[in-house]
Amino acid sequence: MSRYDNIDEVEPDLNGAGLKIGIVMSRFNTDVGEGLLSACAAALIRHGVREADMRIVTVPGALEVPLALQKLALSGKYDALIALGAVIRGETYHFELVANESASGITSVQLDTGVPIANGILTTENDDQALARMAQKGADCALAAIEMVNLLKRIE
Repeated sequence: MSRYDNIDEVEPDLNGAGLKIGIVMSRFNTDVGEGLLSACAAALIRHGVREADMRIVTVPGALEVPLALQKLALSGKYDALIALGAVIRGETYHFELVANESASGITSVQLDTGVPIANGILTTENDDQALARMAQKGADCALAAIEMVNLLKRIE
């Protein structure tokens, strides 16, 4: 349904059939990462992505995620990528460094390669916040990845 009668509007398309999706998950804060991954994979499947068309790669922490994403993006095998993990505030400035640099790296890979990346690296004050957000964020990332692939195909 278009908002304007005379303007072509690209509507969101959440059909994931035939899409190949790469997922990079940080193993730091494993419980949160696994929760994100479970919700993400379930949402991808619900929207038509086959398990055989998904690949999961794990890395030690959030700072390693962008490099793995870059390698997957440059392989040319994936329509979209998803970054999953959690950076939980501690008592030092390290939280800000990790959160900012991982997000910056993910954005750079996406812009440099043209492969859409859904950023599901939670940045929270504590474990409880991360656990409360993981299921919704994992599912949201699946939908964002599918939507962006289909959007980019439509506007090319």
